[in-house]
Amino acid sequence: MLKAFFVSKKWFWWAYGVGLFLLASLFAQVQMSVMFNSWYGDFYNILQNVSKHTITEFQAGLLKFMCIAIPYCVLYTVTSYVTSLYAFRWREAITFYYMPRWRLVTEKIEGESQRLQEDTQIFAELVESLGLQVVQAIMTLIAFIPILWGLSKGVDIPWLKNIPGSLVWLSLIVSVGGLAVTWLVSAKLPGLMYNNQVVEASYRKELVKAEDDKEHHGTMPTVIELFTGLKFNYHRLFLHTGYLNMWRLLFGQFMVIVPYVIMGPGLFTGLITLGVLVQVSNSFDQVRSSFSLFIDNWQVVTKIRSVVRRLREFNKKIDEYQPKTKNA
Repeated sequence: MLKAFFVSKKWFWWAYGVGLFLLASLFAQVQMSVMFNSWYGDFYNILQNVSKHTITEFQAGLLKFMCIAIPYCVLYTVTSYVTSLYAFRWREAITFYYMPRWRLVTEKIEGESQRLQEDTQIFAELVESLGLQVVQAIMTLIAFIPILWGLSKGVDIPWLKNIPGSLVWLSLIVSVGGLAVTWLVSAKLPGLMYNNQVVEASYRKELVKAEDDKEHHGTMPTVIELFTGLKFNYHRLFLHTGYLNMWRLLFGQFMVIVPYVIMGPGLFTGLITLGVLVQVSNSFDQVRSSFSLFIDNWQVVTKIRSVVRRLREFNKKIDEYQPKTKNA
């Protein structure tokens, strides 16, 4: 999958040239997020002390927000569009990397047409939805960890205030702990998704055969048997997905209030202002969400693991069944 795109002369400019553009675009978006964070501090301080500020300062704050928000929206839209093209080109590279070798294979490979069409499509969609988020998360951590480290000076809880960068360490600990629980809760999902593709392929194959020969294929007993296996696997998949969703929602809601629990006392003692509190909340969320990227996208991660497993098996079978060349 990587070799087909990144080690090919044909796709060199797409893989590296467009890839570099996307990295630059993500870097610019992260810098704009830092500007938003700074704006939160200034603007909410104005709202906290309206008697000390004028309506002109308030309006200037709103104008500053729009000057950041509009370019951000334009850049985000362009990046999303180019990312879609990038992911599709990657799918194209994988497809035509497999195709010539697959055509030489005479043995049957389980779900081979599905691997070439559906799995490469799913892989491209998953790269589009998650791939650049990982890079953006790393850039966000690099940008926001120093900010959150500095804001940790406003912590007024005895067991935390003497720890340098306490908010950074706290976000890391809860994110790693959340990831560990997520891994345990979703342990069976990759296998269930893999099995789901197998039973779906068998069911679809029988229906395709029935299009040309309903006398011998697509009979009610056969369809009932295949659909029963499909239903059993889906019920297990839905159940384990439900466990995962409940945990993710509880974890996400808990993390909303953590910055306020930690920084709230400092607001009432006068150690920090409202602007600092909102700035901490935003910075903590940026760092925490970057640390927790895989928690927030665990179903996508599970699909990627399942798809990669299937494509690797397909590639292995193609190599195994390649015709042997005869020595002259």
